[in-house]
Amino acid sequence: IIWATLRIERGIRRSGSNRDLNSAPEFEMSDIFYFARRGVASIMDDEVTKRFSAEELESWNLLTRSNNNFHYISLRLTVLWGLGLLIRYSFLLPLRVTLAFTGVGLLVFLTCVIGLLPNGRLKNFLSQKVHLMCYRICVRALTAIITYHDSENKPKNGGICVANHTSPIDVIILASDGCYAMVGQIHGGLMGVIQRSMVKACPHIWFERSEVKDRHLVAKRLSDHVEDKSKLPILIFPEGTCINNTSVMMFKKGSFEIGATVYPVAIKYDPRFGDAFWNSSKFGMVNYLLRMMSSWAIVCSVWYLPPMSREEGEDACQFANRVKAAIARQGGLVDLLWDGGLKRGKVKDTFKEEQQKLYSKMLVGTQEDRTHRKGALSSL
Repeated sequence: IIWATLRIERGIRRSGSNRDLNSAPEFEMSDIFYFARRGVASIMDDEVTKRFSAEELESWNLLTRSNNNFHYISLRLTVLWGLGLLIRYSFLLPLRVTLAFTGVGLLVFLTCVIGLLPNGRLKNFLSQKVHLMCYRICVRALTAIITYHDSENKPKNGGICVANHTSPIDVIILASDGCYAMVGQIHGGLMGVIQRSMVKACPHIWFERSEVKDRHLVAKRLSDHVEDKSKLPILIFPEGTCINNTSVMMFKKGSFEIGATVYPVAIKYDPRFGDAFWNSSKFGMVNYLLRMMSSWAIVCSVWYLPPMSREEGEDACQFANRVKAAIARQGGLVDLLWDGGLKRGKVKDTFKEEQQKLYSKMLVGTQEDRTHRKGALSSL
């Protein structure tokens, strides 16, 4: 980026587009101080990539997820760690796996049975009761201790519930306190069986792989759903990826373009008893669930925020940022503007161009601005 912007600088100076630049020398060492400082600061404290790894704890929680060297500090700690390992894997894990299979099995079977009923109030009533029962069994399989705040703001029919995303179990955490229409891509295997059975009893929104990238089709399906006030609120995680429970990253604007009432929800996990963050680049789904079920417990707090609507003159991006800021503020999370897609992809050229444009504006500023900037840099 430094050399690219230097080339831009030389081009501007040669073109004579600014009188102040014509009299300036070809290159000054102070021209690179800004990016050198920003680069060193990013290396020392990268606010993006550290959001995609497990949150570090101040003290050891007797789980193997923490530093394995901690249990060699003393014989007493080693004994405690060994007892905890025995309890978690020989007693808690088998019990939790049994509960998980029970909850998923009942969900598949009962939703298929309810799907045979004609559409009506009885079918909707039974569907909601079955979903709540099965999700609460699955929550017990994780020994989840959940505290719900401000339940009077719970999402209502015809709205969209948006929440920060830490783990796939975010769905279970929210669905055990209320019924939602899920949105997602159609999968194969066991997940596909669950999706096909659920949609028989409740109007969830599943997309084929080829349809996911069609923004207009996705928006049309979501808009048609929220216009029907008899249907359940849609549950969406606009970040599009799991973040490590320390921050909220950029919200995709698609769900904010529809014009429906948005019900923000903030989810905050307590990592002292078990880390709920899913590092999908390091652990597969089965491995992750086993680690969750072998933790002490999953402790979290859920805040239902007051409903929010798009204001006059506000575009979808501004609305999304306003909702994101409210969630971050309530959950005690860091509000970041970066795209969670950086978890797997490279930095977009648009981000680089923004930095280059910023540097170009610094170059074409007045002589007074240049003098002020040099004084600020010299004071560092």
